Amino acid sequence: MRNNVYLNTGKLELDFLNELLKKYSIDDPSVVVGPGIGNDAAVIDLGDTYLIAKTDPITFIAQDIGFYAVNINANDIACMGGVPRWFLTTILLPENNTTQQNVEDIFQQITSACKKFDITLCGGHTEVTYGIDRPIVIGQMLGTVPKDGLVKPSNAQPGDDVFVTKGIAIEATSIIAREKARELSSLFSSDFVERSQNFIRNPGISVLQDSKIALSTGPVHAMHDPTEGGIATGLYELAYAADVGLSIALDKIPIIPEAKLLCDQYGIDILGVIASGALLFVMPPIYSQAVLSAFERKNIIAANIGKVVSKEQGVKLKMGNEEMDLPIFPQDEIIKIFE
Repeated sequence: MRNNVYLNTGKLELDFLNELLKKYSIDDPSVVVGPGIGNDAAVIDLGDTYLIAKTDPITFIAQDIGFYAVNINANDIACMGGVPRWFLTTILLPENNTTQQNVEDIFQQITSACKKFDITLCGGHTEVTYGIDRPIVIGQMLGTVPKDGLVKPSNAQPGDDVFVTKGIAIEATSIIAREKARELSSLFSSDFVERSQNFIRNPGISVLQDSKIALSTGPVHAMHDPTEGGIATGLYELAYAADVGLSIALDKIPIIPEAKLLCDQYGIDILGVIASGALLFVMPPIYSQAVLSAFERKNIIAANIGKVVSKEQGVKLKMGNEEMDLPIFPQDEIIKIFE
């Protein structure tokens, strides 16, 4: 018997979601990667190649929502080792608060982002919808990957090194700076606020280049992009997918100064706030120096933040000589700025 307690905003609790996926999944031999915790996208066997399919909504923000939708969905294709090719979208717009210009702005954002990555906008649906107070854009991205190039998150192995690129809370920094612009303008310089708002483009929320660099350096066993719930949830999802544990060093996680300042300002735990723009990936340690050097040559931050360990060792966060369970965030910390 299910309880009648209302669920928190954000992703479902991992064990509950896993139970649902097992209970209601449909077997199909052509589905190489189906629904599962930590699986960024579905993978379907088309004979000569694999088709990768992903859907993800943009719900936290309204400004640049079309840009977000394309990038977030493209990231999940890249995390499977693939190339994003075709994009479909469902655009839901609030009644009594939507103009033709609003709609055209979203279309322009989507097509501009698609052109940047050579993605074709090939269909979708748009409507003004009852009961919402801001636009919601739901993206569906299709991509391809050669059969020998597929990266599955279930392939992380004990002994692998764990890496993260750019830094954490990139998307959160932009959201906070946009949603709280007026308030922040009295606390920080206009340059700081504008720079933070532009984090979606610099350092950027796309991980397509990050994944290409990692893949070109050596065998990547798994990739995952931390989104809702931050790097902490992303790490748990990575461990869940591969049935392994993780040992993560807090002082090795790259934290961008603007991100820390804005998270501290609103009492947000930086480990649990939406983190698109970072790429988590794991590789055998023999390739660690080579991959870090490859990112350095491209002027992209990358850090070795820990190890894949056995499941029995759990998912741990090391702080100096102390070790504790990595925090779990029932809902994304970004919610605090909307309360």
